[in-house]
Amino acid sequence: MVGDTVAGSDAAGSLAAEDLARANFYGLISRLYYAPADPNLLAEICSSGEAGEGDGGGLYAAWRGLQDACRSAYPAIVRQEYDNLFVGVGRAAVTPYLSGYAETLGPDRYLVRLREQLTAWGRGRREGVFEVEDHISGVSDVMRWLIQEQRPLEQQREFFEDFVYRGAIPFCAAVHKTPLASFYKPVTAFAASFFELEKTAFEMVDPAQAGDT
Repeated sequence: MVGDTVAGSDAAGSLAAEDLARANFYGLISRLYYAPADPNLLAEICSSGEAGEGDGGGLYAAWRGLQDACRSAYPAIVRQEYDNLFVGVGRAAVTPYLSGYAETLGPDRYLVRLREQLTAWGRGRREGVFEVEDHISGVSDVMRWLIQEQRPLEQQREFFEDFVYRGAIPFCAAVHKTPLASFYKPVTAFAASFFELEKTAFEMVDPAQAGDT
């Protein structure tokens, strides 16, 4: 599976297959938005197997679309598109920081709450990392970490609902809408499909069991 940020860790051996796949998907999404996809990542996605075959088609179709995009992608063009979309000169065409999407009237409150939660978990921003904590890559990586550490499903659900889904879905919509996006449209379709699948799965979890899992 692509995004093996978990597969090589000590925690991976005790993770259920479904949770390992979830963690790897979050790791992949984090990597795709952290920096332009390089030749190794493009090749790894192309050569990976199927994904999401049991989800009713949404994630499966999005994954196949992402693989098709990777097969025809040129790394230099992907890098230029990434810079045009998410970096820009002065202001990015689409900001990858989720505060403004999650709380349009009070983005600072979102960021303060996020930082407080990360500090409580000992996950404050590392020295030398310049991205603010609300970057789509950062919150996706926190979800990967929560799964890897086998934190209770209730903790995973709360973080997902409070800090991931509310901002990530509008972010994905903004990427899909802009005419500057080409390669990152199937990337974002995959990310959005996975986030929607996660939302549905969390809604089906019995609250009585979520805190013990």
